Amino acid sequence: MDKERYQRQTILPGFGEEAQLRLSKAKVLVIGAGGLGCPALQYLVAAGVGYIGIADDDKVELSNLQRQILFGVADIRELKVNAASKRLKQMNPDVRLLLYPFSINKKNIISTLNDYDIIFDGTDNFETRYLVNDACALLKKPLIFAAVSGYEGQLAAFNIPDDAGLTTNYRDLFPIQPKAKEIPNCAENGILGVIPGIIGTMAAGEIIKVITGIGNTLANKLLHYNLLNQQQYEINISPSDAYKPIKSEIDLMERDYNLEKIKVNGFIEIDVDAMLELNDKESSIIVDVRERHEFPKLNSNIYKQIPMSEFSDFVESDIEQTTIILLCQHGIRSVAAAELLHKKYGEAKNIYSLKGGIAKWRNHFLTT
Repeated sequence: MDKERYQRQTILPGFGEEAQLRLSKAKVLVIGAGGLGCPALQYLVAAGVGYIGIADDDKVELSNLQRQILFGVADIRELKVNAASKRLKQMNPDVRLLLYPFSINKKNIISTLNDYDIIFDGTDNFETRYLVNDACALLKKPLIFAAVSGYEGQLAAFNIPDDAGLTTNYRDLFPIQPKAKEIPNCAENGILGVIPGIIGTMAAGEIIKVITGIGNTLANKLLHYNLLNQQQYEINISPSDAYKPIKSEIDLMERDYNLEKIKVNGFIEIDVDAMLELNDKESSIIVDVRERHEFPKLNSNIYKQIPMSEFSDFVESDIEQTTIILLCQHGIRSVAAAELLHKKYGEAKNIYSLKGGIAKWRNHFLTT
């Protein structure tokens, strides 16, 4: 252990070299290397957590740089796990980093979580959030949860016994997973860059407390923070009668998290591979519903551009194709367009929306 590197924290009353040794032996998995994951990773690495896993399948985009402080312009189009790893190794080469450049799903979550002592959920979608929660509850893994939107953030510690031995998880707070598009995300609502920085740093603090045993954790509590008035408050979490625990890995596999194809109001949300496969079939069309000034520009031989401002005319026309695939920048307007088409055609046509839009699959569109 490099005593000089950690001297400022080992001299703290109640911390000392014993707490530092616990940090050096701890294994923490950070799911999501975005606005929340970046500050959490930065401070966990700086504090000397021995083993840190980073799971994220996204690549760095220009719009990330406003809040994802581990990345720079030179990292654009690089996998986030790789870009983060390079920066973190410069900060503290003694920390061992394990990279998982794939999305967490039902098939890989148990094997991925098994090797870690504590899990941090810094994801930005409910599908993964509920899956991670259920897997951690099944495996009895401490889960530090964080979420942000606009000027506000939330933080909680799950599966950690309080003084009475009681444990709770995310489903005790919100038993039912929201339907797709029911609650807007940051791409729709917006986010002030410092908010994930504040909450992500607080999450790192919670993780350090759980590892070292210092202080009181947020076990069975949800902390809510508002930047505009600098106020925060805590909500006590009690076990919910509506919560149905996951009892086995088979139970987990059978539960529907809408991680792949999401059927909503008669149309299906798909990924880019499914989009390309569908486009190879006869009588199909891919429609870009972004406005004409938006970038990146797509190949007009493959994608037909019909902006939402002109989409009503398209809906009223007689569409020949039986398979219609819609896309936009973030997968929000394409959902609205899919709903309009379904109202007209019902099940007579196969209607799809690209989940996450061009922003999520940007690398594919830049190389098309």
